[in-house]
Amino acid sequence: MEESKRSHRSKSGFIRTLLYLKDRFDLHEGKEDELATIDYISKNVEFKGANLWILIFAIFVASIGLNVNSTAVIIGAMLISPLMGPIMGIGMAAGINDFELLKRSLRNLGVAVFISILTSTIYFYFTPLDDAQSELLARTEPTIWDVLIALFGGLAGIIAGSRKEKSNAIPGVAIATALMPPLCTAGYGLATMNLYYFIGAFYLFCINSVFISLSTYLIVRFMKFPKKEFLDQKKEKRVQTYITLFTIITIVPSIYLAYGIVVRSIWEEQAKTFVSQEMIFPRTQVLNSNFNYSSNEKVIQVSLIGDQVDDETINLIKEKAVNFGLSDTEIVINQNNSGITDMNLLRSDILKDLYERNEKIIQDKDEKIALLESEVANYGTVRFLGKEIAMEAKINHPKLLKFTLNRSLVTDLENDKTDTLLVAYAQFSSKPTKTETDKLSQWLKLRTKSDTVGLILQ
Repeated sequence: MEESKRSHRSKSGFIRTLLYLKDRFDLHEGKEDELATIDYISKNVEFKGANLWILIFAIFVASIGLNVNSTAVIIGAMLISPLMGPIMGIGMAAGINDFELLKRSLRNLGVAVFISILTSTIYFYFTPLDDAQSELLARTEPTIWDVLIALFGGLAGIIAGSRKEKSNAIPGVAIATALMPPLCTAGYGLATMNLYYFIGAFYLFCINSVFISLSTYLIVRFMKFPKKEFLDQKKEKRVQTYITLFTIITIVPSIYLAYGIVVRSIWEEQAKTFVSQEMIFPRTQVLNSNFNYSSNEKVIQVSLIGDQVDDETINLIKEKAVNFGLSDTEIVINQNNSGITDMNLLRSDILKDLYERNEKIIQDKDEKIALLESEVANYGTVRFLGKEIAMEAKINHPKLLKFTLNRSLVTDLENDKTDTLLVAYAQFSSKPTKTETDKLSQWLKLRTKSDTVGLILQ
């Protein structure tokens, strides 16, 4: 009897927990009317008028951000961009069997992509800054993380779009999935005639778009949005067939491509781990390593510098590659003695660079020493001639009572510069006239062969 009560309490607790979790994770809580959500997404599909101009300006901003490698500017451009509209419209249309909305979304997405690539191509063609910065290079090849970001970001976007109270989730999704930078990078590829950049960036945009649309489609189906009804049953079946074919054509290749990205990412991680753990030698270091993955071949190229590693050790290392899942990977190890010419050139360049730097340092020091020697010589000359010059000045100026001559350091505070100046101090029995002081100043310049003389009178 007691066991029966415990079992009953246990079941009740489990049911209460399930009900609590269901209430917590209920997507219908706070949900907007489905028709209102469909209308909201449908309105954001169109690209004309203000929407098109906003897209163009946002592309310019994003292109500038990529050009100057400014993450903040790129994020700002993605906040401005209205690209999410037609992408979510495609997923919505597929989820509710609305063929007209699907065609409109695809048409507007095509217009947006064309305008975006054209705008960024024009910018990168005329910009004087043509170097590929790190922010731009990061958009040339998709990874598994890009796929996951697009998938989960799309889920967040459609759930936020179906709420009564709209949040900032959709702009956040636009930032996280980075729809605009790949299009700008594709434009850069066209402007510089680099097809690798163009194809890689456009591929990344397509992956992001497909998985955002797929997320929207899944949530729309899960939340059982009302499907579009037709009076003509034949037309309805035809539309459903078109939608199904489109969904299959879109999803199947994208899943295959995503699988390929996952396999490549795993291989690259295994290859990096293999090199970092196994390529450790007492007097030899890894100079650089390259990882080349394709469907035909997988190659790890490693360049070593230092003492020669014997063939037996290299063969043992290659055999260990199987433990890292690299059984079908070719491992190429280049050692410094196999490229003596290249190493000699490298050493020559290093020595030349060191020589030029040291020569510059020595030259600077020589110039400073020469300047100091000149200053010391001038100081000694002035000090030696001080009394003689004072006696001559007395002859020219009978009222002169005291006189001294010396070199002093003077700092120009406005230009932050320090220089030496010949300074003369003269005391007269009565205040001298301007003509007399000018005469003394000119005579001192001529007598001491100085360009300027600072004259202090008393």
